[in-house]
Amino acid sequence: MAVDTRTDRRPSSYAGILWHSTVGKKTAMAVSGIVMLLYLVAHMLGNLKIFFGAAEFDGYAHWLRTIGEPFLHHEWFLWIARVVLLAAVVVHAVAAYQLSRRDIAARPQKYVHKKPRASYATRTMRWGGIILGLFIVWHILDLTTLTVNPRAEAGHPYANVVATFSTWYGNVIYIVAMLALGLHIRHGFWSAAQTLGANRPGRDRTLKAIANLLALVLTLGFIAVPVSVMTGVVS
Repeated sequence: MAVDTRTDRRPSSYAGILWHSTVGKKTAMAVSGIVMLLYLVAHMLGNLKIFFGAAEFDGYAHWLRTIGEPFLHHEWFLWIARVVLLAAVVVHAVAAYQLSRRDIAARPQKYVHKKPRASYATRTMRWGGIILGLFIVWHILDLTTLTVNPRAEAGHPYANVVATFSTWYGNVIYIVAMLALGLHIRHGFWSAAQTLGANRPGRDRTLKAIANLLALVLTLGFIAVPVSVMTGVVS
């Protein structure tokens, strides 16, 4: 009698079953997106401290490294936040990729006529995600490790921000990425609301307005820094 040596690869845990389902992946994208959105709001508010001068901005950067002391060691809170943010980014990106592949696999046959183009929202989310992924790498190398910032000096965050936005390419990279971020938030917030069941016939207009407002405020808030350096408001 032949013995079936095949193993059942289906997940046995509830978390595994949830992750392997389409609904689970969409939920993971929505929750991780909210985590990143909360970080972006806090990050933007911190960036705007640059308008209060070098002492204020540098003091804020130092405070981030001392949160939780003496219970937490120096920079522990910052590293915990980085790990949580990295996990959110990875979950968001992996879920988005797998959902995209699943969508393609669901319609393997070519269309008889010309294949309809992806919607504007779909193209925006896809390319916006790629742009933002590349920007995150650049941003870390620019203002965290100071690898690609030729005039950077460790321990002087205000001066380093001014240095990076004193170059044309630093401004172009940052502004393009922030425009992509605004579009990503505008469509992503609405998608997350739908996934989590927050949308209702009477709420749709309000949720869309919130999505537009969040995208606008965050985009303008982030872009205000490089524009101010370019125009000499911040120097």
